[in-house]
Amino acid sequence: MTGGSNGAVRMPAEWEPHAATWLAYPHLARDWPGKLSAVRWAFVELLRKLLDHEAVQLLVRDASEAKRASSAMRRGGVNLERLDIHVCPTDRAWLKDSGPTFVLRDDALEAVCWGFNAWGRYANWHRDARVGRFIGRRAGARIAEAAFAGRPVTMEGGAIDGNGCGTVMTTEECLLGQGRYARNPGMSKAEVETVLKDTLGASTVLWLGRGIAGDDTSGHIDNIARFVGPKTIAVAIERDRRDENFEALQDNLARLRGVRDQDGHRFDVVELPMPRPLFFDGDRIPASYANFYVGNGCVLVPTFNDPSDRVALRTLENCFPGREVCGIHCLDLAVGQGTLHCLAQSQPLTSGR
Repeated sequence: MTGGSNGAVRMPAEWEPHAATWLAYPHLARDWPGKLSAVRWAFVELLRKLLDHEAVQLLVRDASEAKRASSAMRRGGVNLERLDIHVCPTDRAWLKDSGPTFVLRDDALEAVCWGFNAWGRYANWHRDARVGRFIGRRAGARIAEAAFAGRPVTMEGGAIDGNGCGTVMTTEECLLGQGRYARNPGMSKAEVETVLKDTLGASTVLWLGRGIAGDDTSGHIDNIARFVGPKTIAVAIERDRRDENFEALQDNLARLRGVRDQDGHRFDVVELPMPRPLFFDGDRIPASYANFYVGNGCVLVPTFNDPSDRVALRTLENCFPGREVCGIHCLDLAVGQGTLHCLAQSQPLTSGR
């Protein structure tokens, strides 16, 4: 890693206090064919809920988009007093992946900037590859370029999740996969763990297997398993043995029941249901309740007009007592291959702010 110091580093858990959440206004119509207007209203609802609890930093492509976004937010009842708007060209709105991963190094804010190539699947990514540094500078963070053996490390924020105590969770499909969609061809498991240790302060890495069907990220962890406390993990479960997700999610569940945390203790494992399969133009959509986002005082959960919506909301209410757990309709948003967690990048609060 370059650009950082050699001090003690820690990746805060998402439920720890935020200085702000970073978002980008959705604009790429071909990601949501015929649905961009509906997606923007879902986005406005996300903003409205978040701004009840914390500041939001919003990226827009230009001044005219800032005006359109502000108009939509006013119509949607959004409180604009805690919102700052920044002009920053983007290719897509998925800031969890294109944005930096914020860590605390010697209690100072540091923005880990990964190499970004749109999950190896899309040609338009060069604007997004610059977003991490833009956000890091605007946040007043030190910029750390993720590298190993002198080479940039390609990764995305949705590929990792941490408990704030030194344990980080990811998948073999995403970070060890080879072939067409390999992030870092030839990099071994030990080398990946070295990167996670150096950049995020991870002392323990939990490896799950595969992600869910239809996921164009090749197995991001934030669609299948999430820390909901220092010693508790919520994991997506498919009950239908005929479903193509059944075996992969059962394997992930079995792995989590056997792993231990940074102190050698087993985790409590909470099961989250999967919604029934959803399709658009014949392709499966990667819909998952695990793609929830934890804000200051709230947990925002994607819902899909599914009977399991209620189960997922109750489950997460039990995991986050004292926080407002809100469902946000994400059926249209999921057509673009992501939902709430994929959109949002949390900036942790530091002792100096």
